[in-house]
Amino acid sequence: MTDGAAPPDSGQASGSDLIGRMGPKRIGNVHLTKDLFGLSFACSLISRTPARVAGFLLAASLAMPQLAAAGDYQLGPLDKLNIRVAEWQTVDGTFRDWSAINGEYSIGPGGTLSVPFVGDMQAAGKTTAEIASAIGLALQRKLALPDKPEASVQMAQFRPFYISGEVQNPGQFPFVPDLTVLKAVSIAGGIRRNADYGPQIEKDLITAKGSYDIYDDQRLRLMVKRARIDADLAGKTTFEVPQEIQGDSRLPTIVADETAILVSDQKSLKLKLDALDQLKGVLQSEIESLQKKIANQQKQVDLAEQQANSIGPLAQKGLIANARLLSSQQTVTDLQGKILDYETAILTAKQSISKAEQDAIDARNTLGSSLTADRQQTEANLNEAALRVGMQKGLIAQASDPATTAALTGSQEPPLLYSLVRVADGKTSEIEAKEDTPVLPGDVIKVKLAPTASQ
Repeated sequence: MTDGAAPPDSGQASGSDLIGRMGPKRIGNVHLTKDLFGLSFACSLISRTPARVAGFLLAASLAMPQLAAAGDYQLGPLDKLNIRVAEWQTVDGTFRDWSAINGEYSIGPGGTLSVPFVGDMQAAGKTTAEIASAIGLALQRKLALPDKPEASVQMAQFRPFYISGEVQNPGQFPFVPDLTVLKAVSIAGGIRRNADYGPQIEKDLITAKGSYDIYDDQRLRLMVKRARIDADLAGKTTFEVPQEIQGDSRLPTIVADETAILVSDQKSLKLKLDALDQLKGVLQSEIESLQKKIANQQKQVDLAEQQANSIGPLAQKGLIANARLLSSQQTVTDLQGKILDYETAILTAKQSISKAEQDAIDARNTLGSSLTADRQQTEANLNEAALRVGMQKGLIAQASDPATTAALTGSQEPPLLYSLVRVADGKTSEIEAKEDTPVLPGDVIKVKLAPTASQ
């Protein structure tokens, strides 16, 4: 040991020693000491890490800013999750980061979550802890891992809630845990003041009608687009619009635009496939030509071998020069070499045919994958547009409500009525609410004036 060298490791490393040892180890592009997965993830790793490493992970995760705890919150469509997966390598004493999986994911309109190496899994109605456990088990099962990888699932963004009626700023707002009707009204700027009702009602009515027209047009276009994508996935060149929107005066222009996209997609795919088929035809013709050349060449080889065999005994007896025998044998060798060249060319052509077939499969798969992703996004946008259309209908009805007009002449603000429009099990229902009624993500809160006694 040289002077100044550190003493041998006694097995009792300090916290700073541990950080120094772990500093060079990286998870993806981020140092382990700078990017842990949060308290929930660190705790799940304690059972697999040495005691001092586990203590370090726990202390570091406590110092990290955390997202709002999801608790027993049940996930639903449009929720966004931050998923991270890592595995403790006992032999190396390092973390293995699953960078191909780590990232932000959205739950689709159907309530499913798509994760690489896991596939589609049902997420609606489950908690983040259940999703984390399911991801770890699925990875262990599909990849035949000896130990279950640890997954951390945190809420990146809750799906929004909506509020309409007698509030200062009706519209869409990000959901927060423990939200009640009263808190939602506060987020929307509070109850609208009586003095504002006159000009504000007229303004709200105009704004609501304009917004309704915009969102209704968006909804119509998305429904036509979804029908076009379904036809595109099926390989069709035409499509039919849904029955519920047939007869709309805006349809001809929208259908023409989407039909042009459909025809373009199918034409582009057909051109690629036709070009590959032509290439395969040329290669197949080349193979047939080479096979004929091999057959002719083989005949020449047979003749050359017969000639060499016939002059062999004469050369042995000294009746002809050995040079003639050598020339005949060289001719046989050259002819056989050409046959090998032809056979090599046939193998190359067959490989090119296989590549062309794979390119055709890739072309179909690329278009299919693009269309599938586009359809998922279209479905999500369509659901959002439908919610916005419903909200604007409520705003129009509220602005046209006689109770609102009656409130203009009152010296005091009339009492308010609250209700929640909620989608459960695919069904929409409206329930009465109070100020302390809990609000769930995706709910539409209606705030309206109570009818006057004269009504």
